[in-house]
Amino acid sequence: MKVEPGKGVVIDTNVWISAFLMKTGAPATVVRNVITHSRPVFSSQTFSELEARLWLPMFDRYLGMDDRKLLLKDASALAHWVEVPPDMAAQKFCRDADDDKFIHAALAAEASWLVTGDKDLLQMPALPRLRILTPAAALDLPAFKI
Repeated sequence: MKVEPGKGVVIDTNVWISAFLMKTGAPATVVRNVITHSRPVFSSQTFSELEARLWLPMFDRYLGMDDRKLLLKDASALAHWVEVPPDMAAQKFCRDADDDKFIHAALAAEASWLVTGDKDLLQMPALPRLRILTPAAALDLPAFKI
């Protein structure tokens, strides 16, 4: 994967959770490739969403508490952490304002890619220097072919 050092890739919560639950498939492959050849990007807001969702009782039968703690610890340790400036955090991009935190993290990190399954993010107008892709579409890019 050809990503400038320190820039990384923003991975939406839905892709992380899919990768945690199913070890094969496009989400898991994208997460593995990003971890191996780049760095996942988190802001405090994007990581908080991942934590909150991963602790939902609906995942109890798939992932034990210790597994979830370890996954979060590892994701946090591997991440390129960004602080989103207040003026950037105030900007609105997506029709679902809750998804803006992923755009903010990508812009703060100067990331080239945001990988998501969220239709609101995928249907946004194009942004300069940021591609918003599904996991399957990301794997079709030469940069994600490892």
